[in-house]
Amino acid sequence: MAQSIAHSAPGDADFSRMAVVLFSIAQVAAAGMQGLGIGTPIGEQSDAVRTLVTPAGWGFSIWGALYVGAFAFAIYQALPAQRDNRFLEGLRWPAAGGFLGNALWAAYVQLFDLNIVSVAIILVSLGSMLLAFRRIAAWQGRLSVGDRWCAVVSLSALAAWLTAATIVNVAASLRFHGVEADAAAAPLISAGVIVAGGIIAGLALARSNGSLPYALVFLWALAAIFAAGGQASRWVALATVVAAFATLGGVVIGLRGEGHVRRFRNGP
Repeated sequence: MAQSIAHSAPGDADFSRMAVVLFSIAQVAAAGMQGLGIGTPIGEQSDAVRTLVTPAGWGFSIWGALYVGAFAFAIYQALPAQRDNRFLEGLRWPAAGGFLGNALWAAYVQLFDLNIVSVAIILVSLGSMLLAFRRIAAWQGRLSVGDRWCAVVSLSALAAWLTAATIVNVAASLRFHGVEADAAAAPLISAGVIVAGGIIAGLALARSNGSLPYALVFLWALAAIFAAGGQASRWVALATVVAAFATLGGVVIGLRGEGHVRRFRNGP
């Protein structure tokens, strides 16, 4: 059966491999700018425009694991043995775009704020990672253990977190620009945003063979939202539960696809 994933031209391979490595480092370096006395910490910027959709602080600790996963992918895809790996070829540029977007977003937020520009940047990052996620789901060939752990798990997890982070960033940006609902309507609007995010995640999972890394990270984000906004509003709490069920429903539907079973049985 034909392998369903895009691949780079031979002359493009070395450049794309280097870009993945450089941008995986750049996203971590940009996030630590305040350590050099440059800008305002991202956490402080987020707290200044906190909404009912903003996750509890502990939720953001997942960035440590996401950065490790990004480094794992960057190192793995750059190994000489993976030069001709067509599965990785189709993932390099989307991953590089996502990593670069993360670096630009972190730098911009620390220097300026969570506003319409930061939303535009994170949408580009999300689009890049969802492209990688889609290509992973479309792959019909054999996957090695390294492919599954360093590429599938790492990139799917980052795509899931950016899905949730985009929703949070949009809500924070609206508040920054003074587009706020009154006290009575805000919980309902926040709940609607969360449910919409859950539906998006569920559809993505249903169409991608029920990716467990994506599902677990998105559920982590929902738990962090429940721990913050869910304690302030019963509507937000209910919305996180509904979104969680939508996510789990997507996993169940996706896992029934033959592609998932074939992929994870085709080990070395």
